Amino acid sequence: MIGSPEAPGVLTERLALVAGVYRAIARDGRLRLVIGSRFEDFGPAEPWKSELLKRLVTGAADAADGREAELVGRLREGGWLTTEVLRDGVPLYAVQPTGRPEAVPNVQSRAEPGGKAVLSRFAVVHREDGHLVVESPLSWGRVHLHDPALFGVVGGVGAGGPAARRLERDLLRTGLAVTGDEDEDEARLRQWSVHELWFHRRSRLGDRDRLGGGYGRTRWADGVYEEPPFRREPYPGEPIPLYRPDLAELRHGDPTLSAVVEDRRSVRVHDDAAPITLEELGEFLYRCARIRTVSSENGGHLTGRPYPSGGSAYELELYPVVRLASGLDAGAYHYDGHDHVLRRVREPGAETARLLATARQGTLVRAAPQVLIVVTARFGRLMRAYEQMPYSLILKHVGVLYQTMYLVATAMGLAPCGLGGGDSRTFNAVTGTGFTEEGAVGEFMLGSRPASTHTEKP
Repeated sequence: MIGSPEAPGVLTERLALVAGVYRAIARDGRLRLVIGSRFEDFGPAEPWKSELLKRLVTGAADAADGREAELVGRLREGGWLTTEVLRDGVPLYAVQPTGRPEAVPNVQSRAEPGGKAVLSRFAVVHREDGHLVVESPLSWGRVHLHDPALFGVVGGVGAGGPAARRLERDLLRTGLAVTGDEDEDEARLRQWSVHELWFHRRSRLGDRDRLGGGYGRTRWADGVYEEPPFRREPYPGEPIPLYRPDLAELRHGDPTLSAVVEDRRSVRVHDDAAPITLEELGEFLYRCARIRTVSSENGGHLTGRPYPSGGSAYELELYPVVRLASGLDAGAYHYDGHDHVLRRVREPGAETARLLATARQGTLVRAAPQVLIVVTARFGRLMRAYEQMPYSLILKHVGVLYQTMYLVATAMGLAPCGLGGGDSRTFNAVTGTGFTEEGAVGEFMLGSRPASTHTEKP
């Protein structure tokens, strides 16, 4: 059994409406509670109901008569009330629903002394507003720990008293704790790592845990933090001008969209006897990622590129890491889409070799790319405007950029291959940037296509 030593005392509870809940009266005169995308009907909007809800906002609804008790019961069942547990009037912890509570069988018996309750492997403990919070993507509620001594209950140490046993029951009831006979290794759960399941649940509107919190494009940082420049500060290297193709000629001479979509393949082997040229790399970057337009909005700047981007933030940057290219020295470069130039970031060395080696290990044929394009995100460009889902949006942008790069490379007769992962730490060592400001979010191999190529269907 999980537990913690505690002083004796009288346990009581205090109920309060979950923060962020709105009361609404529909046209038909019925009372509804709304939070996020969820709502529930509570019958005719009678004055006593509104009065009870006002008391619940402040946590002052201690006594309830028959009809109030019935409404409080419905509010509990619907997940509209936070339950704070106190000992001798001092708050110990609170259970905040993040959705409608789900029935968990045999909670009382499973929390008895000698039980084998443990924290779910998906549970996460973190600090929020000065308190420790326990939450899980599989639970319907969060637990806020006001008394640090109860952290031992969560950690599974010590002996339990009444408050510890009550907390243990609540952890089991919310799904934050499990017992030894519960299998969290079945296939439907084992396939998820903790951070991936968290990311999936927290970045979707219907599943977000912070009920009532901001979601989507809220522009929460306006007036709070300075907006990052829309143009990345140029690296000090001498600019290398790149070839600009004739788009009018390409409109007539390129293969059709249907042709490049159907011919697209991942080509992992390059022709080192006839490597990709600087002109080809320039055309590729121009067609995929140049800055086409710059506009102003609300005192900030928006840009336009060949691929779409949420909010026109265009947080992605491209860094070609060159092993072999005709007309271009090896090393790491940054692509400046405003001026359509390359600037060297780092000469070839241990770090650039490590990036190329990681890319080689990520392919089925273990072939070194002629050019590895590291896709990075300047996170502040997007995260200052969006809440709870900006990183998922960044990955969508990486995906649409990958497809753009695949199709352009196919039209040009080059060898493209998107990778599923890369070495972010080494990339930041190459550029000298902090990973919370700008970090690698994608890698794409590019080179000349051999006459006989090894392809994979995806």
